[in-house]
Amino acid sequence: MNILILCNKSPYPAKEGGPIAMNMIVEGLINSGHRVRILAMNTNKYSIKLTDIPSEYKEKTRIELVYVDLSFRPVNAFLNLFTGRSYHVERFISDAYADKLTKILKEEEFDIIQFEMTFMSPYLDLVRRNSKAKTVLRAHNIEHLIWERIMETTTNPLKKVYLRHLARTLKEHELSVMNDFDGVAAITKNDADFFIQAGCRVPITDIPFGINLSRFHDLPQDTKNITLFSIGSMNWIPNQEGIRWFLDKVWPDVTKQHPFLKYIIAGREMPSWLTESHYPNVKIAGEVEDALKFIHEHSIMIVPLFSGSGIRIKIIEGMACGKTIISTTVGAEGIHYRNLENILIADKPVDFMKMISACMNDKEFFSRIGKNARELIKKEYDRDLIIQKLLGFYQKIGSRL
Repeated sequence: MNILILCNKSPYPAKEGGPIAMNMIVEGLINSGHRVRILAMNTNKYSIKLTDIPSEYKEKTRIELVYVDLSFRPVNAFLNLFTGRSYHVERFISDAYADKLTKILKEEEFDIIQFEMTFMSPYLDLVRRNSKAKTVLRAHNIEHLIWERIMETTTNPLKKVYLRHLARTLKEHELSVMNDFDGVAAITKNDADFFIQAGCRVPITDIPFGINLSRFHDLPQDTKNITLFSIGSMNWIPNQEGIRWFLDKVWPDVTKQHPFLKYIIAGREMPSWLTESHYPNVKIAGEVEDALKFIHEHSIMIVPLFSGSGIRIKIIEGMACGKTIISTTVGAEGIHYRNLENILIADKPVDFMKMISACMNDKEFFSRIGKNARELIKKEYDRDLIIQKLLGFYQKIGSRL
């Protein structure tokens, strides 16, 4: 098959959740013998240089980048209050991107055109006019649910009103457009079930994030020098909110009971409130060159998320490395885990404290959780198996292929 993938950011370099998830699909399809072409947005929020992409990757993906300015514009945001349209989605509408897409569709025929995230849906009509390809919405999250959860935790009344508007209009768009595609590939079964209950009438499946396990070494846990760590893009509001909550609500009690325990936080675009903070035994590592190396160097992954949707890729990667994960219920959504067997779930400060102490005081328990986590990834999140499921879905929606 010949597959065109439309991305709101470049899959390369695969250093954060969205690009990692997109690149998994790209490389999996290519390794399965299919042709892939990528048209990605290159934005002020996630900018790369085409010259920094290895020639081998450019050759096998035929990737092209189009600059789109996603800067927040107060006037446009205010006027959007009176339109009923989603401001989140409108920011991704670009004449330059549309022109490039039109050119590609006139140059080449595709069997499948995959839209990575709802934000790419404004280009669906253009695709319909210029191609006979079957269209798939790759839903990385239930996007409006993220903003509903952020709105619920916001205390500023004016900000709450505006966030409610953003969540409502995004929900209306997300649920109205899903039936315009030939199929929907949700990233978790929970998300797929949500779309079905919300009225999805087109074929839908769950295609979770998968990994090439050979890249993830199963190293023995260091039970003597235990450290806590978190890693994730800090320009994503749920990550910032979760880390702030953990540092303010949990960390003071942790340092009292375990005064020598260290907590290392890594990720791109660290906010000033964090880099200039002075929490005891906390190190801000910033963006790390090698995320897997960072994960292997530390012990217990902390994922204190209270908003968000989809699946946390860093949890999957941490599990693949045999790490013990302590996460909120929201953070672990979409993963087929068993609490106290292959992950530790905590939603309150006292629960986080109990789980951390359990790992510190019972090294056998701590090691067993990590070992079981890796076994879960082996069984359910192998990339090649997931790609075969996606290809089967392509065949289902395009039986003429």
